[in-house]
Order: sequence, then structure tokens, then C-alpha cells
Amino acid sequence: MSEDILSDSGLPGVQRVVTCHDENGRARFRSEDVSPPKMVPSGDAAMLTIWATKTVPADNNDDTDGRELATGVTLEGGSVIRIVDMLPHAESPMHRTNSVDYGIILKGEIELELEDGVKKTIREGGIIVQRGTNHLWRNTTDQVTRIAFILIEAPAYLHNGKPLEEAKPEQVDARYNEAGH
Repeated sequence: MSEDILSDSGLPGVQRVVTCHDENGRARFRSEDVSPPKMVPSGDAAMLTIWATKTVPADNNDDTDGRELATGVTLEGGSVIRIVDMLPHAESPMHRTNSVDYGIILKGEIELELEDGVKKTIREGGIIVQRGTNHLWRNTTDQVTRIAFILIEAPAYLHNGKPLEEAKPEQVDARYNEAGH
């Protein structure tokens, strides 16, 4: 089913299955769809929001479809899970967000560079735990890399008692200003 719908990156669309409760409090399926990640204005990645919450902890009594919530390029409160298809040889700007981010490499590999220039390559099946540090992503390969990112709002990191400033991609690179919902 997802193979029939292609992302702007050329990878298959993403199947999303959402559960809820019926009038008797029993579990049921709310919806199922397949959607393709869409190219962001910066032209370096295709993104698809799967779900977002307004708050942490989340409210399972809120019946809003989490895909419809505004999230920005990264996160504007609460939590978000999104699929990012990073194009070959693409690079994000150096950025920092007030969140804990879990990045799960579903296909391909990605290079993570920190502000001091130190780099690590994370391969398919690898998981990144990004804790509010200044970083950038780089796809050094000739293939699209697909990553599932789960971002959860967190207070800014305190250095010597002072919070480090957030520097979201849309704040440091104008190409990202239209990339979020």
C-alpha cells in the first residue's frame, strides 16, 4: 500500500495507524492512511508530521488529529514525531532546540556534527539521542536517508546557571522559514 504513494524524495509513503477509544472505553482503530513526505522550501529534505501533542505529558482525551497541529520545523511545545527524508549530499544548518530528540535511522545513514567539528556517522538501525546541543545533520551519501525523529519539549540547557539560547533552523537559515506546518 505505501509503495503506491511516493515521497518527494522518491521513497515510499508512510503508513500511519491511529488508535482511540469507543463509547465503552474499549480500544479501536481511529484511522489509517498512507502519506508521502513533502519537500520543504529549503530543498534539502522531505518531511511528514505523523503526530504532535500540545503538551508534555500528552492528553489522550484530546481528540485532535495530531498531524493537524502546528509544529514548526522542529517543535513548538509538546511533542512531535515526523519522518525526514534527507536528500543525498544535503546538510542542515547548525542549530539547537529546547528539546530531547530521538532520531531513528530507518534507511541509509547520516552524519551528525557538533559545534566543535566532531562528527559521528549513524547507520541504518542506529539511534541518536540529541539533548539540546548545537549540531547539524549531513547526508554524505548518494542515497536518500530516512529518519524518524521524535522531539519532546525540554527546558533549555543551563550552562553556569544560564540557559543556552535556542537557535532553530528557521532562525539561523531563511530557507527554513516556510518548512514547518
